[in-house]
Amino acid sequence: MRKLVALCLALSLPACGLVYKLPTRQGNVIEQKQLDQLKTGMTRDQVRFLMGTPLAASPFRDDRWDYVGYYKTPRGQVFTRTVSLYFDGDKLARTEGAAPPSGGDKTAPDTGSAAKEEKKLKEEKVRGDQPG
Repeated sequence: MRKLVALCLALSLPACGLVYKLPTRQGNVIEQKQLDQLKTGMTRDQVRFLMGTPLAASPFRDDRWDYVGYYKTPRGQVFTRTVSLYFDGDKLARTEGAAPPSGGDKTAPDTGSAAKEEKKLKEEKVRGDQPG
């Protein structure tokens, strides 16, 4: 009888929303404030210091670095962002995807926005008005 009660309780927990889902961040953490500091003419070492190691750097194409960011909120919203940096020799020549995202674009939020979203989710759980 105890096993049956324990089984019923275990199966009912996910339905109550008591299971917390962690946010998922993969790839590079792409911050807009870092992208704003990128200037043409910077060396590869300066770019690597500012942005970190690129997620994709092709051995066949040495003049391009790609930074790919993926973020999934606990509510299931998925945000992605790709920034491509092109070099001419050892100097940064141009960037793609570094402009601030427009309002409707699904790009990865910065860490400050992600922290605000997590705080908001925790407050809603405390109040008990979590959707679902």
